[in-house]
Amino acid sequence: MESTVSDNNRRRIMLLLKNKEMLPTQIAERLNFTLPAVSTSLRILKESDLITEMKKGKNRFYSLSGKATSELVRFLDDMYDYNLNSLKEYIENKERKRK
Repeated sequence: MESTVSDNNRRRIMLLLKNKEMLPTQIAERLNFTLPAVSTSLRILKESDLITEMKKGKNRFYSLSGKATSELVRFLDDMYDYNLNSLKEYIENKERKRK
């Protein structure tokens, strides 16, 4: 999942989909992307369960998956918390050595 969101274009699509469901053509127009580029990104996001697809007639609407994005937020929170704790320990150890 982490490699999926490493791409800036996929992150931009996810930001668009956080508020409402959209058609691929709407996403392409809004972000000034080609339709094939949007389709590729949507496929990758869908395979990672970060977005959902709903068919309504001939149209396919995409929206952000709440469960998967919650897992991603927890992962990022854990990662940054770990890094901040490591930084804090590093600084404290460095200060101790100075004294």
